[in-house]
Amino acid sequence: MDKQVQSNNKLTLKLLAAVLGMFGFGFALVPLYDVMCDTLGINGKTSSEASIQPQGMVPDTSRVVRVEFMAHLNQGIPWLFEPDKQYMDVHPGQVIQTVFIATNQSSRAIVGQAVPSVSPGMGAAYFNKIECFCFNHQPLDSLAKAEMPLIFYLEPDIPDSIHTLTLSYTLYDITDKVPQPVELARAESSGDLTQQGAKP
Repeated sequence: MDKQVQSNNKLTLKLLAAVLGMFGFGFALVPLYDVMCDTLGINGKTSSEASIQPQGMVPDTSRVVRVEFMAHLNQGIPWLFEPDKQYMDVHPGQVIQTVFIATNQSSRAIVGQAVPSVSPGMGAAYFNKIECFCFNHQPLDSLAKAEMPLIFYLEPDIPDSIHTLTLSYTLYDITDKVPQPVELARAESSGDLTQQGAKP
């Protein structure tokens, strides 16, 4: 009987250790995922705050980095969302301005929020946004259209191994999560487009 009790106790301890191990592994998945993203160069996170252009920054005209633009819609948001340009060839240290275009195709007002990422992931640290529509909520009335501005530059010391960066935005419908009413952009036909950029 004592041997049976000891055997049961050992089994219980082993099961408990296995559960704790799985629990700890679950917590470890997030940092492990971040490390994998950095190593493999995917899902680069960019800053959520506006950058200030350094005084006296001189573009490195001896180098060209291609910046590709992509736009994605989260499931269920009835918008058209696309970059004005598919890509731009830029010099590190050069300030670049472009826009993304959004159209609300639904019969109701919707508030969108864009979430950016840069690939390869190591390039995110060298991608600086002076102004970005992703800093603010983007409200659009039914059938309204807006040009959403983006002003950015690449750090002059971006590694020579990076020849192409892909800036991708995913747009989410956050209408139900906005705690208070927001001013809506009017339809394009009215000639009064709301353009929002970086917070001051």
